[in-house]
Amino acid sequence: MSVFGAMDMSATGMTAQQVRSDIIAQNLANVNTTRDANGNVYKRKTVVFEEKSFPTFQESLSWAAGYTGKGVKVSEIVEDPSEGNMVYDPSHPDANEDGYVTYPNVNTVTEMTNMIDATRAYEANVTALNSTKGMALKALEIGNAG
Repeated sequence: MSVFGAMDMSATGMTAQQVRSDIIAQNLANVNTTRDANGNVYKRKTVVFEEKSFPTFQESLSWAAGYTGKGVKVSEIVEDPSEGNMVYDPSHPDANEDGYVTYPNVNTVTEMTNMIDATRAYEANVTALNSTKGMALKALEIGNAG
């Protein structure tokens, strides 16, 4: 794998984790949204990752020689189909005939845990990128020493 390939792989990981962090922030911002523009309760969203691209035939052959992929990408953002939380509040404008309000299926603790996970994954990709950059710089110093 080339140095730039390793840097590209780290960059795709950072981009994917940034999108994941944005979706988590959106979930947290809408934790109390009982009605959107269409009159529906907000549904929690999650990110689905997949390999950035399928390898070509040549890349598949080089896999045996250490090929590890081309990184990650966000393939889709999906809504969590689970039901929202029912809270008794007959004075709320979105309460049903029994006085219950349906709140989004967003759990703040889960979202904060996912945010920490996304942050740590982002930091791991930054560390890998910086290590690759350091190795490239050392290789240039070796080449210039002779």
